[in-house]
Amino acid sequence: MKDRDQLIQSAPESRLPARRTEAYSPSLPVISYGEPEDVNGVPLREYWRAVLKHRWLIIGITFLVTMLTAIHMARKPDIYEARARVQVNLENNPAFGGSKDGTVFINSGVPDPAYFSSQLQILTSSSLLQRVVSTLNLDSDVAFLKPQKLSAQQNLLRMFGLGGKEISAKSQNAEESPFPSSIAPATPKDNLAEAKRLAPYVGLLQGGLEIYRVKDSRLIDLRFRHLDPRVAAKVVNALAAVFVLSNVETKTAATEAAGDFIQRRVAELQQQIRADEKQLADYAQSNGVISLDPAENTVVARLAGLNAELLAAENDRKLAEAEYRVSLEADAAEVLATSNSAQTAAAEAQLAGLRQKRAQLLFENTEEWWEVKEVDQQIAYIEKQVKEVREKAMATFKIHLTTRYRKAQAREQSLREDFNQQRSETVSQNVAAINYRIMQQGIATKNTLLSGLLQRANENVIAMAGLTGTPNNIHVLDYALVPGGPVEPNRLPSVGAAFLLSLAFGVGLALFLHYLDDSVHSTGEVERILRLPVLGAIPLLGASTRRRLLPAIGALQKRNENGNGRPFPFLANENARSPLAEAYRHLRTSVLMSTAGHVPKTILVTSSQPAEGKTTTAVNTALALAQTGASVLIIDADMRHPCVNRIFSLNNDDGLSTYLSSGMGEAELFALIEKRNEDGGVCVLTSGPVPPNPAELLGSEQMRRLLTYTEAHFTHIVIDSPPISHFTDGVLVSLLVDGVLLVVHSEKSSREIVRHARNVLQDVGAKIFGVVLNGVKPGSSDYYYYSRYS
Repeated sequence: MKDRDQLIQSAPESRLPARRTEAYSPSLPVISYGEPEDVNGVPLREYWRAVLKHRWLIIGITFLVTMLTAIHMARKPDIYEARARVQVNLENNPAFGGSKDGTVFINSGVPDPAYFSSQLQILTSSSLLQRVVSTLNLDSDVAFLKPQKLSAQQNLLRMFGLGGKEISAKSQNAEESPFPSSIAPATPKDNLAEAKRLAPYVGLLQGGLEIYRVKDSRLIDLRFRHLDPRVAAKVVNALAAVFVLSNVETKTAATEAAGDFIQRRVAELQQQIRADEKQLADYAQSNGVISLDPAENTVVARLAGLNAELLAAENDRKLAEAEYRVSLEADAAEVLATSNSAQTAAAEAQLAGLRQKRAQLLFENTEEWWEVKEVDQQIAYIEKQVKEVREKAMATFKIHLTTRYRKAQAREQSLREDFNQQRSETVSQNVAAINYRIMQQGIATKNTLLSGLLQRANENVIAMAGLTGTPNNIHVLDYALVPGGPVEPNRLPSVGAAFLLSLAFGVGLALFLHYLDDSVHSTGEVERILRLPVLGAIPLLGASTRRRLLPAIGALQKRNENGNGRPFPFLANENARSPLAEAYRHLRTSVLMSTAGHVPKTILVTSSQPAEGKTTTAVNTALALAQTGASVLIIDADMRHPCVNRIFSLNNDDGLSTYLSSGMGEAELFALIEKRNEDGGVCVLTSGPVPPNPAELLGSEQMRRLLTYTEAHFTHIVIDSPPISHFTDGVLVSLLVDGVLLVVHSEKSSREIVRHARNVLQDVGAKIFGVVLNGVKPGSSDYYYYSRYS
């Protein structure tokens, strides 16, 4: 036997603690590592896998919610809705005005929102609904108080078109008209007892009644819902008829009140007109008002004559005054007086002739000539006469002008006094005439108002007599017919909506659970997360198969069906063509091809956490290797929780811990190894008693010697170790083997823990062959994962 140093030097490089750390490169070209994991997003196929994974949850939620909704909708009774429509025009009343073209409206013709709001309130008022109850005798109507209902089973069948019947009209007259034959009188407002008795029925009507105003119109929709379609139609038609009749009665009362008011007003106006006419006559007599026509008014005519005479007198006076002012100047007076005297003009002509004659005589004679002297004497005489005549004419002319001016001035003054007096009389008469005219206008206004009121009174009498009928601005546009089908509940759409919503909720819940799920699910996900090849995908076993495979783990006291009382590992007892057998044979092939140039001799099988199936994988991998004819040793290095001895039903009193904790040699070691010919010819080294220091034992030189001894006698050595994330045992052993198989359980192994286990192995320089995805569910794409490598 070689010593320890020689064993270490001859050992494969993968088992040396100081071996070179290098990245693993798979020898299988068909294995893909996948893309780096996207921590911010999930591939679309992962959503689909999440839906498939939680399909029964989705189906259960969808089925439960849909069925509960269907039952709930089936338990709800059918509700029928009847609709009527009334038209509300502008409010009018002939008692308050009219014209040749038609009725005069009280309002301006612009729709009043308050008026329509009032009508909507009137339609739901207790007084109006009390009248509807009395009209239809709803307080004793069985169809109204206790309508027939279909059972939930019948509604459920009708919902899916599988039969069922409509509400029977047996209890009512099927031929009964939905229109009221007569309208009951209104309940007196002071009859509180009757109003209190009808209050519950009014409440029922108000609960099923809906009033809507049609937008941009003068139409109002009346809707009433009830379990009986005929009752719904009767109620809404009765309400429309009562509403119209109530409005007519209101108009009639208003017309009567208006008629009384008009008669009183006519009597008052007639009395006032008579008093005003008497007062007008007395005023005209006392103020001398005869006529307001200017052509027949003598006072005004006289004032106009005096005004014309006064103007003429003013002109005469002004002319006389001007001539008088001129005469006061000497030269001007003499000229005017001479020009106005015929005698002076004749003397001037004679004098001019004598002066011409004297000039002729002097042409032939001297001034001493007797004829010249005689002519001089004649000239002197005539000049004296002319002077005297002029002086006399000037004095006479002045006297004439003065007298004329005085007369014109006196006449003007007299006319002005008369004019002023007449004008005062005219002004007084005009004031009286104005007052007289005002009084006339007041009487005329009252006569006009009286004529209008008399006309309105006549029209009101005609309307009240029923010749034209009281105008009503509210009319029933459409009466309600018996509904042909219910409006509620919308069973099938509600169930469909519940189905879609519950399905969406189930899918959302599945995606949410998938989002919260930190476990790995598929080979692609493992490759993407760990960047390691997946060497095999082991399918998930049923309960019976697990009992046959690992009775000591799945059911420690169970035995398989061969009747000998001893459990067998799966591959030694399973059909060679089963999916599980094929999966382990594929894993065996991948392991054998995981190293270039030679097959791996020492293989460590570990996992990131407990219960991931590492022991099952180690045992079945060893069995698969043994099926090739190779000699295989299984070492149970999980001294903290040993299982291999229970799988093979071996005594665990002595084993690996016994050898590592003592100075045994090679002979003593092989004495501890037991060969299982009935289980494929594999040899097993159990863990032995649980030691207090497993990690120290596995990292000791004795462990190196063990591997050295066994490598010389076995083709393959498969070691089962504790989980990496919990203990350092597997990390220490990984430095001594050719490579590591990291077992990951589908839908159980946490991504972070698996990633941590990989990092721990890579940090110490361990060579990782790849990953074994355990627990793959049948039917998934990874169930036949091994076929990708064939």
